[in-house]
Amino acid sequence: MTKANAPQERRAATLVMACLGVFVAYLPVTTVSVSLPAIQRALDASTSQLSWVSDAFVLPMAALILTAGVFGDVHGRKKVYLAGLALSGLGSFVALCAQNIQTVWAGQALAGLGSAALLPTTLALISHAVPDPRERGKYIGLWATALSAALAVGPVIAGTVLDHFAWRWIYLLSVPVSLVAVGIGAKVLTDSRAPGSRRLDWPGQITAALAITALVYGIIEGGATSFTDVKVMVALFTAAVGAVAFVLVERHSPSPMLDLTLFRSPAFTATTLIAMISFLGLIGFFFALSLYLGMVQQLSTLDAAWRLLMVSLSTLVLGAPVGRLVHRVSPRVLIPGGLLISSAALLSLTDIGVDTSFGSLAWRLALLGLGMAFVITPMTAIAVSSVPFHQAGMAAAGNNAFRQVGAALGPAVLGTLLTAKAVDSLQGHLTDAGLTGQTVRQVTAVADHDGIGAVAGLDLGADMPRVLGAVSQAFLDGLHLCLIVSAVLTLFAAVLGALLLRRPQHASPVAEPRDAAAVTGPVAAGVPQQQEVASLAGNRVRE
Repeated sequence: MTKANAPQERRAATLVMACLGVFVAYLPVTTVSVSLPAIQRALDASTSQLSWVSDAFVLPMAALILTAGVFGDVHGRKKVYLAGLALSGLGSFVALCAQNIQTVWAGQALAGLGSAALLPTTLALISHAVPDPRERGKYIGLWATALSAALAVGPVIAGTVLDHFAWRWIYLLSVPVSLVAVGIGAKVLTDSRAPGSRRLDWPGQITAALAITALVYGIIEGGATSFTDVKVMVALFTAAVGAVAFVLVERHSPSPMLDLTLFRSPAFTATTLIAMISFLGLIGFFFALSLYLGMVQQLSTLDAAWRLLMVSLSTLVLGAPVGRLVHRVSPRVLIPGGLLISSAALLSLTDIGVDTSFGSLAWRLALLGLGMAFVITPMTAIAVSSVPFHQAGMAAAGNNAFRQVGAALGPAVLGTLLTAKAVDSLQGHLTDAGLTGQTVRQVTAVADHDGIGAVAGLDLGADMPRVLGAVSQAFLDGLHLCLIVSAVLTLFAAVLGALLLRRPQHASPVAEPRDAAAVTGPVAAGVPQQQEVASLAGNRVRE
């Protein structure tokens, strides 16, 4: 390697490693979500247990992504990046070897910890290697493409694997990729840090993690048992105490994880609330939809993947054009307009049934992707631009963290509603199917104790087809309720946007490299943000 070519080759190596890192971080998002029905059947998991499969991954991301960025600044981004890869690979290996649902949770949690470490460090490494803002924008655009690729190919990989092998093999790919990336990264990456820029806010980190985890636990377990159950009440009380403690800690911290004065900006408050509320509804919807495709329509994982891909593809195609509108169209029009389209798409799905065709489902999911493109792409851009420049990085990170909180709550809240409504309506559908007596009591008892999906494991002889038909109808009742709730949440977010959003008055030319990853924000629903990444991180992030 000649001296003249050394910087370019070093930048290229950093780009490859950053793209590999974000690919590893996001691959579990869609591979696992589309595989939930297969995991449920294989491990006899209830709907509440299945909610934890998703949330075990998202919770560490929501709770630790801010701290991971600061840790990289203080102790070295290369170290945090390699640790993230190792945790992601270890988590996938644990889930690969799982013989019960609890071990899957453990593997997902480890992978989530790895993703929390990878997301802020991959872009920070690029920022350090590519100091020129214009050139950096191109590199980050390629980084975003790798993120989108992981989200897009995940369902297809999972579907192909499950057509030939057991569910556990969906985790295999991440293991060797992580190991190879650790070996290569240790040799080719240059470490960097930003000493003195921030300090770790352990009290804020602990109280935030406690509040988020206790809230999600309380909602999931409350739906599975009862909200008057002692452990559920204790969890919800703990969540409330943790939230209050977090606010008090952050107000008096010399180096807060989240500066609460950011909420003095109406635009930042609006985009943060929109991020949390809309992702709660949308991620919860995707959780319910994956179960519908597997349990009700009895589709293979690959067939379900093609349907889920409609959302990602429509958003991917529209991401760049929408990105160009960010600086031309008022956010009061762009974001609420996209939320209204998303809400309409969700409401249009309320008449889907057992036999809904691919075409009938595809155009509605594509419409949902269209609406999301108008929301996700400009959302963080507005949050960053609405605060003074020295707070731009924290604004992006805070917006992203609240987005992940919504993503964690989505499966918990809507999974609880889905189960409660389906179990409540099951007896009526069994009666309508002509079933009576012991059969009805047995089926409802199993559904009430183990979840509605457990009914498929019963052996009821000649009555089984009618029982499964009643279960499908009960599940659809729950799904339709979830769609209505998701649509209402999305509509509420649109109203917030219309009332609070203004064209930002602050310019934000500088953001710390630590928060570069937060500018794009994890997109748990499979939504890429290439244009936003390139424009913001390329022009506002400098070493």
